[in-house]
Amino acid sequence: MPLALLALTIGAFGIGTTEFVVMGLLPGIAADYGVSIPTAGLLVTGYALGVVVGAPLLTVLGNKVSRKRMLMLLMGLFVVGNLLSALAPSFGVMLTGRVVASLAHGSFFGIGSVVAAGLVAPDKKAGAIATMFTGLTVANVVGVPLGTFIGQAIGWRTTFAIVAALGVAGLLGIARLVPAMPRPEGARLRGELKAFRNPQVLLAMAMTVLGFGGVFAAITYIAPMMTEIAGYSEGAVTWLLVLFGTGMFLGNLLGGRFADRALMPLLYTTLGGLAVVLALFTVTAHDKVLAALSIVLVGALGFATVPPLQKRVLDQAHGAPTLASAVNIGAFNLGNALAAWLGGIVIAAGFGYTAPNWVGALLAAAALGLALWSAALERRAPAAEAGAPEAVDAGARVPVHH
Repeated sequence: MPLALLALTIGAFGIGTTEFVVMGLLPGIAADYGVSIPTAGLLVTGYALGVVVGAPLLTVLGNKVSRKRMLMLLMGLFVVGNLLSALAPSFGVMLTGRVVASLAHGSFFGIGSVVAAGLVAPDKKAGAIATMFTGLTVANVVGVPLGTFIGQAIGWRTTFAIVAALGVAGLLGIARLVPAMPRPEGARLRGELKAFRNPQVLLAMAMTVLGFGGVFAAITYIAPMMTEIAGYSEGAVTWLLVLFGTGMFLGNLLGGRFADRALMPLLYTTLGGLAVVLALFTVTAHDKVLAALSIVLVGALGFATVPPLQKRVLDQAHGAPTLASAVNIGAFNLGNALAAWLGGIVIAAGFGYTAPNWVGALLAAAALGLALWSAALERRAPAAEAGAPEAVDAGARVPVHH
């Protein structure tokens, strides 16, 4: 594997860290700015909405410049956003920094996948893309817990400063190691938009919003839930996030392995299991051991839905998958934003820190209902339309996260 992949992996590691690390730092940030936990939760919602807007917008704009230059611009945007968060004198400025950083998220992974595949021989494209996405997976196992520990021990501003430094390292690596690549030719927005006329594409994206939203409803408020309800110390949140990251890692592996074999049955199993585990989490959150087990299961079941949902969109948008894939990355984050907002509402209404788990269970159950509906529509379609040709895409078999 070429060294240029290391630069892309570092960028992915930084992006994955900044997306999730704020959850373990919410109590400290809320205290420093004198805002409530639900208000601090807007840092998750704002980031997610930034990805929703930035993924398609910057992907389209990225067709106007070379891919290397676009990746450098995206990393620069990421660095500016995290520095703004680290130095923010007020909560409003902090939120602005989160949104600025989030704009780079979706496009970096979309364009980075294409660049990674172009760096290697045709028979190694999937491995190259998987290598880049390893940075995102490792971020949730190492970067997020370590960033949480540093934030609690030294201060959350230090965490965001370190993440900004990671972005600088990724930017310099891209500038030095990634070869110059020509501006993509032949990309037409009108052709890409045709994919959204397919109801199955829209249903798959709706499943993405609701299904992954179920995960974020619970995980956004994991720090106050574990300290106030389960009885863990603030320092224990670090290793609880390690458990969540481990569940994510295992879920991504399993989802990626079985999505090609039985995509819809896999979705039925993971979405149904996620709904059940989240509903039970309202009870298990009161016991330390059961709470820890629940966190692992939420991570595993939630992230096992990512490969099949992303592949479902690629399959159904087989004629023009680029924009649809980027929009689906935004859909994951739209679910994050919706769930974080709804979770904050039920907490602010006085239902307690376990109430977001019920929100997540309902969202996951709704996603399961859409999956069953989508399959029923597919069975009723004429034989010629029942099985759309699958996307021949290097990244279609790779576990992908937003």
